[in-house]
Amino acid sequence: MPAGRMPCIMDVPEDSHFPVENLPYGVFRPVAGGDARVGVAIGEHVLDLAALAEADLFDDTHLRGTNAFARASLNEFMNLGRPAWTATRNRIQALLTGDDPRLANDRELRARALHSMHEVELQLPVEIGDYTDFYSSKHHAFNVGTMFRGPEHALMPNYLHLPVAYHGRASSVIPSGVDVHRPRGQILPPGSDTPVFASCRLLDFELEMGFFVAGESELGRPVSVDRAADHIFGFVIVNDWSARDIQKWEYQPLGPFNAKNFATSISPWVVTLDALEPFRIDGPAQAPEPLPYLRARDHWTLDIRLDVRLQAEGMDAPQTIAETNFRHLYWTPSQQLAHHTITGCNLRTGDLIASGTISGPERRERGSMLELAWRGTEPIELGNGETRTFLNDGDTVIMTGYCAGDGYRVGFGDARGKVLPAVE
Repeated sequence: MPAGRMPCIMDVPEDSHFPVENLPYGVFRPVAGGDARVGVAIGEHVLDLAALAEADLFDDTHLRGTNAFARASLNEFMNLGRPAWTATRNRIQALLTGDDPRLANDRELRARALHSMHEVELQLPVEIGDYTDFYSSKHHAFNVGTMFRGPEHALMPNYLHLPVAYHGRASSVIPSGVDVHRPRGQILPPGSDTPVFASCRLLDFELEMGFFVAGESELGRPVSVDRAADHIFGFVIVNDWSARDIQKWEYQPLGPFNAKNFATSISPWVVTLDALEPFRIDGPAQAPEPLPYLRARDHWTLDIRLDVRLQAEGMDAPQTIAETNFRHLYWTPSQQLAHHTITGCNLRTGDLIASGTISGPERRERGSMLELAWRGTEPIELGNGETRTFLNDGDTVIMTGYCAGDGYRVGFGDARGKVLPAVE
């Protein structure tokens, strides 16, 4: 476990997701007015990096002569590459610990550069070009396969050989706090041969994590599994909302379409791979051994605690209904990226790669309502006396996660969304 807690020139609560050890990047707009720009989260504040750049505090880093923080997305900064990311993180950390005293000694700059979280509107942090959703949790795949095919045939023949995925819809990726309308579409009623057009009745969440790609790769040249981490800028929490009844009717033979394209929520703070480095752990045992292009010299994953809370209308506080961990994924981020590009598919800065639903071996570790309520046969009991098999209008889903250090957390904040009635 990573040891020690770094000092900070600001008061940061011990249970904060955003201590000096984290410094996740996001894009914000002051409520009082002004352009969107890049900042980092520190405690209950946002540090305006454009203001620090204007004060020439990045004078001897890779950012010299650039305006990467005076932008409405992280893409330009992400394009600078890992040496620039690391040098910038080191400088921000030095400014906030006081090792570099220029921020601590400049009261006017602190007043200009530090904003309370309550005084800003967080934006989508990255301009997303493409979005791919994997199916990397063996526990999730086994649970779903068991429901529909029985335990003997739960996993498809390809599952233990390659990371399964589908291409999603980038235009409907939304930041935390944006409400989601219940989708409408074609549904096949039980016992019927003819579909009807109706509002989704089996609306679900999917607890996932995703990472943002940085740095383009050349068309026709795969990214090796050992170089994949060079293209991973940072991670966010992902809720890939799912219309189960629409999906059941549409998914054969080409997979999900309208059941997934209506909304995907992400947390607004991008936690960098540098911040997560202390929480790397060995990747899962894999049998049979993957083909050579999926075998990494450093077979790593991450120890990230995740939970899902649900708050129905009328409840005073949200109720935790699931707790799991990123480490339960069968296919690692590096394997996902290597497989994605093995045909020569090129990467572009801003691509979002999601893990698929993250479930563990225990019931409470299941990352979707489909699993938690076991296809509607085991309703979830809420503290207000209600039960749920799938989501009702008015329900708010809140996903969060963090890595546990010694006296501090490296967290992701929330991915939050409320279900609104369908638009007729």
